[in-house]
Amino acid sequence: SSRVVEIQSQMSERAVELLGLPEDRPCLLLDVGCGSGLSGDYVSEEGHYWIGMDISRAMLDVAVEREVEGDLLLADVGHGIPFRAGMFDGCISISAVQWLCNADKKSHSPPKRLYRFFSTLYTALARGSRAVLQLYPENSEQLELITAQAMRAGFTGGMVVDYPNSAKAKKFFLCLFVGTSGTLPKGLGTECADGEETLQAKFTNERTRFRNAKGKSVKKSRDWILEKKERRRRQGKEVRADTKYTGRKRRPRF
Repeated sequence: SSRVVEIQSQMSERAVELLGLPEDRPCLLLDVGCGSGLSGDYVSEEGHYWIGMDISRAMLDVAVEREVEGDLLLADVGHGIPFRAGMFDGCISISAVQWLCNADKKSHSPPKRLYRFFSTLYTALARGSRAVLQLYPENSEQLELITAQAMRAGFTGGMVVDYPNSAKAKKFFLCLFVGTSGTLPKGLGTECADGEETLQAKFTNERTRFRNAKGKSVKKSRDWILEKKERRRRQGKEVRADTKYTGRKRRPRF
C-alpha cells in the first residue's frame, strides 16, 4: 500500500542521512534485503549507485519490472556478503536484519549466521565508512544478539533510536562504523519537553567519541556550515560572507 511505501522511503532517507556520505562525490552502497528496490530508488535520487541483495526472487522480479537503477543479487546474507574487500562506501538495510535471528532450517544457527553476515560485511566496506541497518527487533535479547555479533565482527557504534517515546513512530537503526570510530548520531525526538535527553540503550565502544565517522563536523553545526560554504566557494558558487551570526539558531518569535 502507499502507506507502506511512504514509511519505507522515510526510513531509507533516514538511513542514508545516518550514513553521513561525502557530498562531493557519488558513492557505491550495498542495500541488504533490498526487496523491490524502494530504498534503492532514494539512493539513486541522491545521485549514488547501489547493489541490492535479497533472498526473495519474487521481490527482485518486482525490482526488475520497476526498472530500478541498481544491480541485483539473489542471495542469503546469512551465508555472507560475496563482494571484494573495501568495495562499498556504505551499507543500508531496511527491515531485514532481524530475519537472521530466525532459524528456518535445522542447520541454521542465528549467532553464526549473524556473525558470518557482519564479518563479511565489515570486509566489504571501505575503511571509515558506515552501515546503517534499520530493524524491527522482537525483544531486547534479539537486539543484544544482533549488536553483540556486529561488535564481535569488528564494528563499533550502536543503536540509534528515533522517537523512543512513541509506540508508533519508534524506529531502531543499528549504526556501525568501520575501522574508525565516530560519535553515534542522536536519535530524532529524543529531547524531552524540558530539553533533557531521554536515556536509551547504548552499546558503544569507548573509542567512539568526537566528530563523526569520517572526521566530519556534526551536521548543521557552525563548523559544518562553514565547511559547506567553503566547498561551495571552491566550486565557484556565490556564497554569502561568513559573519558572527553564521550557524546561529534563530530565536523563536511570537
